[in-house]
Order: sequence, then C-alpha cells, then structure tokens
Amino acid sequence: MTIVAVFNQKGGVGKTTTTLNLAAALARRGGTPCGIDLDPQAHFSAIAGVTAGAGDDTVLSLFQRNRPLSELVHGAASGIRVIPSHMELSKVDTLFGKGYNVVNRLNVALRAERLGSGGSPVLIDCCPMIGVLSLNAIFASDCVLVPVSADHLSYKSALQVEKALRALEPVLKRRVKRRYLLTRFDARRRMAREIQDMLVQQFGEEVCRTRIAENVSLAESPAHNKTVFEHAPSSRGAQDYDALLDELTAAGFFGE
Repeated sequence: MTIVAVFNQKGGVGKTTTTLNLAAALARRGGTPCGIDLDPQAHFSAIAGVTAGAGDDTVLSLFQRNRPLSELVHGAASGIRVIPSHMELSKVDTLFGKGYNVVNRLNVALRAERLGSGGSPVLIDCCPMIGVLSLNAIFASDCVLVPVSADHLSYKSALQVEKALRALEPVLKRRVKRRYLLTRFDARRRMAREIQDMLVQQFGEEVCRTRIAENVSLAESPAHNKTVFEHAPSSRGAQDYDALLDELTAAGFFGE
C-alpha cells in the first residue's frame, strides 16, 4: 500500500498540480490511482472533472457519519479515481476538534478498505495549513511530498513543514518519509538556483533530483479541466512529471 500526502503550508506552490499530474502519470502506466481532495477549495476535484453538489457526497461524510470511502469514489476521464471535496469540508476543525481518533480517521478507513493496495496508490491533495484535514493526510501517509516553488517564502514554509513532521514523530511512532520537490523552476533566474542550493543544503538526499520547470502547458491545463498529459502530452510539464514518477518509483515510493 502506498499513500502519499502532497503538502506545504503555503498556497501557490504546486500542490494540486503535483497531485493531479503525478496521479495521471501513474494512470498512464496502467495504475488505478485514487486522488483524495482534502482542500475545501476543491480545485483538484474541479480540474479532474468530479464535482460534488453537497458535502455528504465528499470525504466530509467520512467524518460526519463514517461513510465508507469506496462509496465516494468517482472515475475521471484521466483514469484517476477521485474522492472529491466541497467547501463544507472547512467545517471539520470546528465540528470535530483535533483528538487522536479524529486525525487518524482517514488512516483507519484507508487501511481497512485497502484503497492504496496493489497498483492503486493514493495521493492526497492537502490544504495549506496544519489542521484536522492535513493531519489526517500525514497520519495516513507513507510519504509526504512537499512542493516548494522557487522563492524564499515557499522555502520558509518547507522549513515549517519539516518542523511539524518532526514534532509529530513521537505521536506517530515513526519517521514519515518525505521528499522536497522544487516547482516553478526557471534555471535562468538566480533566485531559483539559490533556492535549489538552500534546499539541498537543508534536506540533502530528501530533495528530488527532478525539478518541475515553469511551463505554459502546466499553467494552461487547469483552465481546460485537464491534466497536463491530456492537454499537452509532449510538453516539458508532462515530461517533468513522468520523470518525477520514475524517480519516486526507483526510490520505492510506488513499488518497483
């Protein structure tokens, strides 16, 4: 079973783009990945073409009435299975608090239903804050993938993610594997190269060798509600996410 949470405590760094296109890359290779949208903004759901009219048709119903995740899965044209989000998901922190049973609920459900088994890995698109939703993703994950756009504020947010993961380790009783992924990278910009060097100095081998370049096709594809592979399969963006999948697979994240 492989469950990957895509998380950073900052918006605009490529969390949804990475979740969507990494899942699409898996689907193109014959897998049946499941993408869980844990962001109340529901951008992942919308781009994948799976929208919910009410919160009860989304992952929210897992928290409200322990509804099986298998009842919430929808197929998308890209080959990704999607458990959608809804703006009502923003109520979770207020309604349920942050007790252990609440923040571990997604983990329990995923393990019981084995949604991440075999060729069906689970990728979780997280909201950009530490709360019940992102904690559920981290508690459930085998790995946290941290997109870091090539700017200083994003780098500082990555440091906060590392700090949070270390603080959670005594509760989790394990060290969550993580990888830091440089996104929106333009090698012509000195700042981009500086951020890359700072990431490697701080996190060493946990920085992905693959960098996601600033790419027009990646920026355009959400407007068409398509993955980059559907929108522009020969683009640099598609090539980068294929390369990222190769790297993570070789590292044992998605099996051999």
